Amino acid sequence: MIPVGYMYKKIAIVADLDWFQSDSVKDIYSVSGCVSSDFCDYINYWKHNKFWFFDTPAIMEDIATNESLDLSSMVLLYYEVYEEEYNDKTNCWQPLAPESFVDPSWLTNVILPKEKQLKGFDVVSYSIPSSHEHSPLSCNHLFETIPVNRHCLFETFDEAKNALNRGAFAYPHCEPGPYRIIAVHSVLRFE
Repeated sequence: MIPVGYMYKKIAIVADLDWFQSDSVKDIYSVSGCVSSDFCDYINYWKHNKFWFFDTPAIMEDIATNESLDLSSMVLLYYEVYEEEYNDKTNCWQPLAPESFVDPSWLTNVILPKEKQLKGFDVVSYSIPSSHEHSPLSCNHLFETIPVNRHCLFETFDEAKNALNRGAFAYPHCEPGPYRIIAVHSVLRFE
């Protein structure tokens, strides 16, 4: 897995969502901002890394200060991506090549957390190769037909990869890919 960075998120609680019906899912730890939103519209600051996450939490904290945002109710997440992506047009795995979708001079220097807790694995669409888009488990209600954990994520990497291999994310049931498997961790301690 490749470290890709951090994001502060406002985690959606299922009990607060009238459209989300599930007895087993309690909250949404999806990578996309469709259900559990990112801490702010950070793009215009251009302080994110080439994976459209942040190398350290401090960068987001500076943006939050500039935007007068309170991060205390948000969860700090740390992400790692599988080194291959699933091409839904050819139905095969191909190497993830960040240098092919971003300027190679755009550096990424993710500082690893001291302590993290794995929440599960998300499958994320990347029809725009540089930026994460949708998390079909929550965005497209695939949680209704695919077993997920209490955070609306796959419990294991193998479950995520097997679901992609068997066509569970095939269009038109969800947004087009390619798809990447991302490990979602909550940060218990950064420094």
